[in-house]
Amino acid sequence: MTTSLQRPHPGRRQTETRVDVDVEDPVTNGVPRSSWIRNSRASTWHRPYAMALVVCDYIGALFASVLSVALTSAPMSGFITWQEGIGPTAEPRFFIIAYWLLPLTWVIVLWGNGAYDRRYLGIGTDEFKRLVRASVMVVSIVSVAALMFKTDLSRMSTFSALLIAGINICIFRFVLRRFLYLLRKEGRAVQKVLLVGSYPEALEVHRVITRTSQAGLTPVGIYLTEGAASVKGLETPVPTFANRDIVELAAHLEADTLAVCGSASTEPGELRRLAWQLEGTGRDLMVAPQLTDIAGPRVHVRPIEGLPLLHVEEPTLAGFSWMVKSVLDRLASFCGLIVLLPVLIGIAISIKATSPGPVFFRQPRVGMEGKTFHCWKFRTMYMDAEERQAALMMENESDGMLFKIKDDPRVTSAGRFLRRTSLDELAQLINVVKGDMSLVGPRPLPAENGDFLGDVRRRLLVRPGITGLWQVSGRSDLSWDDAVRLDLYYVDNWSLAADLQILFRTLVVVLRRKGAY
Repeated sequence: MTTSLQRPHPGRRQTETRVDVDVEDPVTNGVPRSSWIRNSRASTWHRPYAMALVVCDYIGALFASVLSVALTSAPMSGFITWQEGIGPTAEPRFFIIAYWLLPLTWVIVLWGNGAYDRRYLGIGTDEFKRLVRASVMVVSIVSVAALMFKTDLSRMSTFSALLIAGINICIFRFVLRRFLYLLRKEGRAVQKVLLVGSYPEALEVHRVITRTSQAGLTPVGIYLTEGAASVKGLETPVPTFANRDIVELAAHLEADTLAVCGSASTEPGELRRLAWQLEGTGRDLMVAPQLTDIAGPRVHVRPIEGLPLLHVEEPTLAGFSWMVKSVLDRLASFCGLIVLLPVLIGIAISIKATSPGPVFFRQPRVGMEGKTFHCWKFRTMYMDAEERQAALMMENESDGMLFKIKDDPRVTSAGRFLRRTSLDELAQLINVVKGDMSLVGPRPLPAENGDFLGDVRRRLLVRPGITGLWQVSGRSDLSWDDAVRLDLYYVDNWSLAADLQILFRTLVVVLRRKGAY
């Protein structure tokens, strides 16, 4: 029996799992209110952050104009006049346009593209996508304005000002996002979330959103729509409640966001009534449907007669983008081998100097479509490592198909350094040039594990990679199930933008040396 999301009837016996709630919060059920109340938000962390973004964006654009004027002798020839005894000087209106109007235009266009929208701040790539879109619009505005007012612009100064402004804004926003992450690790600048649904569904959402503090979502309670009796006596990560008015409960817990989980979101009409109840309270409503591990670009809402249908597209594992990925992989790897040749020679010398045996280690791995290939790595273990593995099986710290020991006695002194810095993986650039691997993708699994069953087989739809989503999400510290889940997410939601993001995150993870052993 599913508990309704509606307000309990006055005569109904009310019970709860934890504390009593007697906070009164007005429920409007869609009755019109003033616009001020409608627009007020219970969550306020984004206000000072958005103001900091506005200031930094303006400063970034202003600095770009100043630098452009300093680097070019004639920033805008249409604004240059000749003064007797002084020579060419810029008119005052040039400084107004370059140092005030152009930076202000950047801020207005960024605002118009949603670059200050709290939904896109702090995590994901949407914020930077809007920044790129705004950059294109600013270039268009400047071009149209120059054409309309017949201004003789210096192309070099204009191009440099716009380019430097875009770069500055990206850098400032990246730095501010890192600062925001530090605040969220301390429990600040977060949204307090009340999870609504059955306990297993709410617990799964709790596990996902607390996996990383960067998301800025902190669960403060679970409202059970069913199975409240079965949860009594259990140790739960947050307090659980049942048979209470949800809006009053959210007010008591100071939750600024309600997340409806799983099947609770499919209750006919109840989700709409809950949205009505939240109107005017300033609290956000999120829905975590049972459709998990599918990214936004593959999901489209298609309303038909008021019924919102979620259309899920097939993963894009072919076509022009896939061909571009293959070409860029091989080209970048070939250039990488040439540029890193001195480093590769140094690694080879250190391996030969610390232990006898070959420089490279080749192991059969399973690649795309189940084809076996030999994966290249710089040797980090002694020659008898595979023979000694059987005696160390009881010490295996991995719960899946991979064999991992944090302090593996088979690793050489040079090998420990190579593993901590991930330099041993550079040899796999050879596999990428040959077409066996990609720069980004699921890790190749050992061929001796035999045929892969179930969901693991789906990893074979793409080429394995030197780095991947699970490497930048925890590496060897992750469980096997989490590693498979992240790899499958990558396969189902692949894009060139995602590859670039993973490559950038790989640099950060390698520098931190977290989870590498």
